[in-house]
Amino acid sequence: MHFLKFDWNPTTGIDIIGNFQLHFYSLMWVTAFLLGWYVMKRIYVKEKVSLEYLDPLFIYTVLATMIGARLGHVIFYQPELFKQDFLSIFLPIRTNPTFEFTGFQGLASHGAAIGVIFGLYLYQKKYQYKPLMWILDRIVIPVSLGAIFIRIGNFINSEIIGKVTTSNLGVRFIQDEYSKREAMQLTGIKNPKGAYNAIANNPQFQNLLDAVPYRHAAQLYESACYVFVFLILWYLYTKTKKADNPGFLFGFFLVLLWTIRFFVEFVKEAQVDERATWALNTGQWLSIPFILIGFYFMFVYKGTSKTA
Repeated sequence: MHFLKFDWNPTTGIDIIGNFQLHFYSLMWVTAFLLGWYVMKRIYVKEKVSLEYLDPLFIYTVLATMIGARLGHVIFYQPELFKQDFLSIFLPIRTNPTFEFTGFQGLASHGAAIGVIFGLYLYQKKYQYKPLMWILDRIVIPVSLGAIFIRIGNFINSEIIGKVTTSNLGVRFIQDEYSKREAMQLTGIKNPKGAYNAIANNPQFQNLLDAVPYRHAAQLYESACYVFVFLILWYLYTKTKKADNPGFLFGFFLVLLWTIRFFVEFVKEAQVDERATWALNTGQWLSIPFILIGFYFMFVYKGTSKTA
């Protein structure tokens, strides 16, 4: 087996009780937020900002990220949920066609970005110790770090998969190809974990495994790129005077992150059934305004020292 060409059939969580499972995807989000808190603490200590403002910032950011990401996904990719399964928009469940605890699934990074900006606007209105742009210029550093773990979580969940490839970078996402119900029906095994393991490891079901195409590990491509986004932003913040130029780090983050997203989309499967417009998908069209806004903050925006 080539090191970069393999089958992916992971355990996606830890069974707690009944149908409730602690998903590794959720743990990736927790890791992202905790590391973000730690990075912002270092920034606040470095710049002699009172740490009493840190926990409220954390709360605003977490809530704004989750609400924005969920609403963004529904608005941009699954608007039918407003009519078909309204409760699933706000709760970690599915009620249609049957009730199921799903965890929080379907989160859009474009929605998260909008949510964070709006949430920090509200935060700054309440805690006016620094200008909004000062906060945005620094919050993008832990955000870029957190993005690394979110995409790893997507990989663990076999979601946001790449297009079919014949290269040696291919991964077979078994749990994306077959739903839990399909895996149990095709193997005759009564639980999803056993059914998936049978497809992956039992020669009797080799035909089912062979039917799974190799795909780009688009989640890992994106995650690896975000490592460099974080390192570049951290370097600019700690080793240069760019943090003294209001809007530059924020704008640079927007340009770099959404440019990466734009190009990785070329090897991703569309997240919803859609027809590409001018060879671009929804994720790419949504990325373009962020890139343009980023250039504005890098080269046009003139900051202010006022906190209000």
